[in-house]
Amino acid sequence: MASVATVATVEELRGVARRAGLDALGVAPATPMARARGILEERRAQGLHGGMAFTYRNPARSTEPARALPGARSLVVGARRYRRADPPRPEPGAWGRVARYAREDHYAALRAGLGAVAARLEADGWRVRVLADDNALVDREAAWLAGLGWYGKNANLLLPGEGSWFVLGAVLTDAPLPPATTPVADGCGTCRRCLDACPTGAIVDAGVVDARRCLAWLVQAAGAFPRELRAALGDRLYGCDDCQEVCPINRTADRRRPAIPEGAGSEPWVAVVELLAAGDEELLERHGRWYIPRREPRYLRRNALVVLGNVGDGTHPEVAAALVAALAGDDPLLAAHAVWAARRLGRADLLAHLAHPDDPDVRAELDAEEA
Repeated sequence: MASVATVATVEELRGVARRAGLDALGVAPATPMARARGILEERRAQGLHGGMAFTYRNPARSTEPARALPGARSLVVGARRYRRADPPRPEPGAWGRVARYAREDHYAALRAGLGAVAARLEADGWRVRVLADDNALVDREAAWLAGLGWYGKNANLLLPGEGSWFVLGAVLTDAPLPPATTPVADGCGTCRRCLDACPTGAIVDAGVVDARRCLAWLVQAAGAFPRELRAALGDRLYGCDDCQEVCPINRTADRRRPAIPEGAGSEPWVAVVELLAAGDEELLERHGRWYIPRREPRYLRRNALVVLGNVGDGTHPEVAAALVAALAGDDPLLAAHAVWAARRLGRADLLAHLAHPDDPDVRAELDAEEA
């Protein structure tokens, strides 16, 4: 094992991180995160997780870094900015909006940056493990403990003067690095713009999100999209940025450091009629980096049908054809959402194409009040 004398300083590691594309780096102790574990267990017991697994699946595991790397002594936590300039909405047609974090694979770049930090530590003989977007670690808690920022009222981590447009990850290591000693003070004050701007009222208290109403989670959840929240989904095909867009810290940061252009592979808008017509293999190849329940493309189509019902033109032949294809198909989940979309677009006449009107899910939608 390496000696303490050969441990890279935190400032050295920050230099490595900056050169590798990370925007911030801090160190937290690799000790159990008792506070985060208690919050996860409490909110899961209250049902606020909305069926979300991830770090809720096993709070004891996701809040004890040593389970991911036995003997770990430090968490080297990194942040990478993902804010990009917003291209205009394409016209004409029905388009689904993609949240900024999902438009391109920002986690690949984050992992590469963390990998450079890990390599520096390995060069001195220390063991390492990189964790990013991994249910083995509550990354926001790690970043808070590492002094990178504070918890905003929307439950995102905000970096001082920079805001919340960051992906987070960490390098677990047995190197004895000095951790941050003072948490970043709350910078939200009395501001509650994120609570007021949430389209479904999912932010039920400062720092408390009810996932059962959070659009960013519901587009990733299995089953039917809740009827009472479909109109609120608007044109959001995947993710929701509303609580971050209204944040004064984010707006100030955007003015001071204008967002860079979208990357070559970025896809901020998706044509929902084309998505509905695409095959499973094509959808997984194109959108496979997104979280899709059980890797079943039907859930992308479900989201697209809700978006189509919100922004589509019922008189357009391609829109009508997409609805007919779903109504006449063999997937009752999609047929039920197509019933809702057809009614919402004033095309109840298309319901004559239903292939399985007596399916329980389809019948329940037919019996529901019209959108």
